[in-house]
Amino acid sequence: MQTKGKNRVRKLVECAVMIALASALSFFPILKMPYGGSVTFASMLPIILIAYRNGIGWGLGSGFAFAFIQQMLGLDNLSYVSTWQSVLAVIILDYALAFVVLGLGGIFRGKLKNQSAEMVLGTVFVCALRYLCHVISGATVWAGISIPTKAALIYSIGYNATYMLPEVIVTAVVAYYVASMIDFRKEKIGRISASDEKIKLPTSCIVLRIVSTTVAVAATVFDAVAIFSHIQDGDSGEFTFAHMGEVAWTPVIIVSAVAAVILVASCIAISVIKKNANSGMLDK
Repeated sequence: MQTKGKNRVRKLVECAVMIALASALSFFPILKMPYGGSVTFASMLPIILIAYRNGIGWGLGSGFAFAFIQQMLGLDNLSYVSTWQSVLAVIILDYALAFVVLGLGGIFRGKLKNQSAEMVLGTVFVCALRYLCHVISGATVWAGISIPTKAALIYSIGYNATYMLPEVIVTAVVAYYVASMIDFRKEKIGRISASDEKIKLPTSCIVLRIVSTTVAVAATVFDAVAIFSHIQDGDSGEFTFAHMGEVAWTPVIIVSAVAAVILVASCIAISVIKKNANSGMLDK
């Protein structure tokens, strides 16, 4: 009973620390969009780590706390909508659901037998859910306010992609490297087991890591150039929706999807190669 109590305290402390870390990372965006949304240095990852380490219940609770903090920081956004229904929709879609879903980040734990691959898949999954929440909100609540009423869904898909695509890639890359070095599956967090460290990492694994990282960075740069060259006025530097329709969305979506597939496939391939290497060492 005492052990169970200590375990609960540990989880509470870890959740508090991770929520604080996630909030701190959100304070310093790499890129901030004019009508809401930003690219951060993996501010969602601490909540995803909690979900992966302690389970979906703890993850959803941490996601809710993080959502509440983000809502408090974004109270000014509620002044742009006029009806109570709109205010409620913004709170639910842009904050409550959008950040609570991060608590599902550990849904793939134990499915692939590889921490890095499971965490990357979980990251991509919850980011896709968050993106969907913002798209729905943009096409309904914000239509006619910050998003043109005409073709609101298309504009919402495009606008929210400008920050969510880079955010997904950055978070997935950081999740991959963190998960490849630290073991979150044991009660006491530590480095990946000594047995793994004794085995020299095959050259193919190193190559795959370099290739997947390069592809992820290249995709982020490509998306940024393709999108911002059309939505930012070259003379004034201000952002505008006027030329949003000129963005070549098909290449942007294809490049981002290919980068995500390569990243996930690399994680799985590295897992298989390391497992085979482990088996080979044990046979000897």
